[in-house]
Amino acid sequence: MKYLTKEWYDLCQRTDLYFGLRVHSGAESYSDALYKRLYKRKEKEFLDLERDIYDVDPRFMLEQDGSTFVSLDACINEEDISEEDQMIYQMSLEEKEHIQQLIEEYESRPPLNEGQCREKFRLSQESEIRETINRLPHNIYQQIADVRVFCLGYCTKDMLRQLKDLSEENEKKMNRVLKDYYKAQEEELVPNAIKDHFDFHDCEMIKVAVSETDMVMHLDTSGGFTSFNKVAFTAPEVIKQEGPINGKIWLYEELYRTEVGYEVHILFSGDGLFELILRCTDIRIEEI
Repeated sequence: MKYLTKEWYDLCQRTDLYFGLRVHSGAESYSDALYKRLYKRKEKEFLDLERDIYDVDPRFMLEQDGSTFVSLDACINEEDISEEDQMIYQMSLEEKEHIQQLIEEYESRPPLNEGQCREKFRLSQESEIRETINRLPHNIYQQIADVRVFCLGYCTKDMLRQLKDLSEENEKKMNRVLKDYYKAQEEELVPNAIKDHFDFHDCEMIKVAVSETDMVMHLDTSGGFTSFNKVAFTAPEVIKQEGPINGKIWLYEELYRTEVGYEVHILFSGDGLFELILRCTDIRIEEI
């Protein structure tokens, strides 16, 4: 990758370092008593949320049947709503049967297992501590009196200011790279038929088939923003591949024109970040 590199992606993850944090005077020093009190408070909030989710009655989904929806264009343009702009949603028999099954499961569900919820919260806090150690710059991390309290969402006023300043600077750097990337891609003489559809962000790679003439990738697009789920590269030449890509998530791509075709850069995620660079003579994108 020339622009959307691993380092750039890592920078993207550091633009919200201050999100969810609140100033607490006790965060200035290490205190087991404070930690236990705040832990109990946050654990209760977590249990209440889990209980609210657990008690959501699926019958509310039946209320959509017969509802009237208005087209987005009419809402945005603030036009008078005509009959053509409206659509009455009719739920299919399969949808109703599925909801009925959910209702039956809801009626027969056991009480919420609070023990499991407490364990889930404990594990999430342990994970948050590990991520914080890796996510924060060392000089800032060293200023934290008690990382346990920090990961519960509390810090000093000075720490909050530092993290906000750092996040804003990271966002500026991220956007500068992104601007350069878009400019560079616009200058590439790639046909619109390819350029407009070569975007598989958040799609999962489910199968890669390589033959003497093609490399064909099949993607699960349910988590992405496209319905095109097959891309084929003609006469592929792999320049760089950092690991197997089956089961990985397609994050970003860069596409460059060459004398005989294209050079493709793809960044994948899944237990780390993986880069794939290949050259080919043609690209075919399909929905199957």
